[in-house]
Amino acid sequence: MILLELTSDAILKALSPAIVETLVMVGISGVATVLLGLPLGVVLFTTQRGAMAANPVLSFLLGGLVNLTRSVPYAILMLSLIPFTRWLVGTSSGPYAACVSLTIAAVPFFARLVESALRDVQPGKIDAAHAMGSTRFQTITKVLLPEAAPSLIAGVTTTVVTLIGYSAMAGLIGGGGLGRLGYNYGFQRFEPVVMIIVLVLLMGMVQLIQALGDTVIRRVDHR
Repeated sequence: MILLELTSDAILKALSPAIVETLVMVGISGVATVLLGLPLGVVLFTTQRGAMAANPVLSFLLGGLVNLTRSVPYAILMLSLIPFTRWLVGTSSGPYAACVSLTIAAVPFFARLVESALRDVQPGKIDAAHAMGSTRFQTITKVLLPEAAPSLIAGVTTTVVTLIGYSAMAGLIGGGGLGRLGYNYGFQRFEPVVMIIVLVLLMGMVQLIQALGDTVIRRVDHR
């Protein structure tokens, strides 16, 4: 009974830091993914054949790099980035170190979602902007991105949900967060209650992010 109480106390003490670490990983990597993936997706869209800044060579190279990165399973990518992560942040463990691999894994994924969202914009609106004398930059910022806003927000929502799952995987090899808590207490110490708690918290985060994303989409979608 005493051992069980001590274990419960240890779990409760570890739960709050684990939640914070998961939020840190998802928050930092989510912001970095949007900042890097949005312009990458725009470049992928605008440099394809027939686009406003068509550049087949650049489109081919960027597309190949994106596809190559996306084809690597996250667990393998995370392990292969350990030397780079250690050089960049000074350590290969902890939530801040996990943000590096999370961002690198999510940027190509989000960039493709951005490219797909921009393709849904009616070409006639782009042609109209050009006919009115808009520059490429103005067309992108005043036509493409605003018209694709609902799809872009849906892409952000999907990416953040994916990052929550990736953050749990990162915890298995020292990334911290709920994934590490579930592995250390739930798996290694055979505490099924801990696994259930971790699963419920992760599912709750996913539901909250999805609900928030759907709410924002309804507000910006004027179609």
